[in-house]
Amino acid sequence: MKQSIQHVEAAYFQVPLSQPLSDAKHGVHTHFELITATVTLEDGTTGTGYTYTGGVGGKAIYHMIESDLKPHLLGQDATIVESIWDDMNWRVHYVARGGIASFAISAVDIALWDIRTKKAGLPLWKYLGGKEGKAKAYYGGIDLGFSLDELLDSIQKELDYGHTAFKIKLGQKTLAEDIARVKAVRELIGPEKTFMVDANYSWTVDQAIRAVSELEQYDIYWLEEPIIPDDYLGYAKIADKSRVGIAMGENLHTIYEHRYAMEIGKVSFIQPDASNIGGITGWMKVAAMAEGYNVPVCTHGMQELHVSLLAAIPHGSYLEVHSFPIDQYTLRPLVLEKGNAIAPDTPGIGVTFNWEKLEPYKLAL
Repeated sequence: MKQSIQHVEAAYFQVPLSQPLSDAKHGVHTHFELITATVTLEDGTTGTGYTYTGGVGGKAIYHMIESDLKPHLLGQDATIVESIWDDMNWRVHYVARGGIASFAISAVDIALWDIRTKKAGLPLWKYLGGKEGKAKAYYGGIDLGFSLDELLDSIQKELDYGHTAFKIKLGQKTLAEDIARVKAVRELIGPEKTFMVDANYSWTVDQAIRAVSELEQYDIYWLEEPIIPDDYLGYAKIADKSRVGIAMGENLHTIYEHRYAMEIGKVSFIQPDASNIGGITGWMKVAAMAEGYNVPVCTHGMQELHVSLLAAIPHGSYLEVHSFPIDQYTLRPLVLEKGNAIAPDTPGIGVTFNWEKLEPYKLAL
């Protein structure tokens, strides 16, 4: 039975961070942008999806939803989510393949999945075939600008909170500075905790190969984005020289780019982000592809949604608990138990925004 889309409404928020956060290439983050898309059906059923940025580009995403996607969506059957996803991609691909388009499509697609799973009366992870409703979690700090003491203080707080896995940023002026920070964190967390590092594509291939030779002694679980995301052959060269796993994916905005990362780049972990890969439909396509390459799937950001996606697949690895606290603006902040994130058990995607809390940060565009 057709379920016609009657209305689509986008909203834009600039949400301040409690302190400035920096990494090697994005600069200093003082806020993040949250863009929501609420889809309403003729019968009154609503679903809300969303995407986010580090502070740049959100207005363009909002306008693409309102100006380019919304007119195309009205009157369409909300039950054919995958077909709508394909239509949205082709509608804007000539001017915005990947990039802004993938962010805008993500917000709408997630809203349609919210409706689909509410109609089914199932939480997202169960609808997708998940078994246990939980995923391993790690704390992902945006901490390159922290002094060593500040870095260790931040890690200690997360240890006290109960995290059992941690990631820090690399990309200091010298490799020696980076290695000193890695050594200090490893000594703090001890040998049993899982430890990842992220260079935010700040190195050349040769610099990355030198870095992995230094990192190996600290039992690093993965080195994330050592070089620019487009250099798949460069990733393969690093992987061939490294006993540290190589991870990437947050800057890949099409399913084909993720394929190249696994097939050509030889990455050990793939990290699709539902906010920029085309929503839940795009994320699940990448996850299915990764299973074929025998590559574990991890996540980037939006932990309040990704927990349900990782809980739905057999080859899910680590959920990133990101420093952009989107979940703190929902009615159910992320639940952590003994190093695991627990997926919501209510029908829908499990993300319901606290609109009253967000209201001060809403901007009219």
